[in-house]
Amino acid sequence: MEDEGRIRDIISDYFTAHGMACDMARDGIEALAYIRDKDYDVMILDVLMPRLDGFALCKEIRKKSNVPILFLTALGSEEDTLTGYALGADDYVAKPFSLAVLLAKTRALIRRGHGEGPSGVLTCGAITVDTRGHLCQVLGAEVKLSPREYELLLCFMRHKGQVMSREQLLDQVWGMDFQGEDRAVDVRIRSLRLALGAAGGQIKTLYRMGCKLEEESS
Repeated sequence: MEDEGRIRDIISDYFTAHGMACDMARDGIEALAYIRDKDYDVMILDVLMPRLDGFALCKEIRKKSNVPILFLTALGSEEDTLTGYALGADDYVAKPFSLAVLLAKTRALIRRGHGEGPSGVLTCGAITVDTRGHLCQVLGAEVKLSPREYELLLCFMRHKGQVMSREQLLDQVWGMDFQGEDRAVDVRIRSLRLALGAAGGQIKTLYRMGCKLEEESS
């Protein structure tokens, strides 16, 4: 959440262009309202936000959530940095900053938050995905996936146990500028299930809600 509108827009446009859906808050109170209604993979906080500063917001977030928190701030003193870490921050990016570095750090925190360790390996039930090698295995045997199937599976793996709507999957896998039918999600999920073979049943469909990846097949 960034208090300068122009910088908020620049960050939002850059992240969206790189396949990251994001909400932007104008101040700490608005940010607090957002997190009461939605779950996030990571939060970027400016320390010097109006109405409720980043340190106070971080403290409130930590009362209910372990979501990764990155501070984007001009306050670069050792004391301020240690204060942020003491309140539960996971990383810092100082202004002026590189958008590429901010995106890289954000993605690293998301991976960490979803249990993806330094090896880049994700597991769920019989499924293993090596994100560095772009490889998928089911019960130790390699599975060939199309690029779209791989990205869809990766999205499910990073949100395992979480119900994902068609709209969320379109935003995160196809991108927010996708112009086709949302039924494209259903078609690709069916092909992914087939490709996963015995593990295909780990992808569950919840009527009128979406799909989720579970540890066990039905």
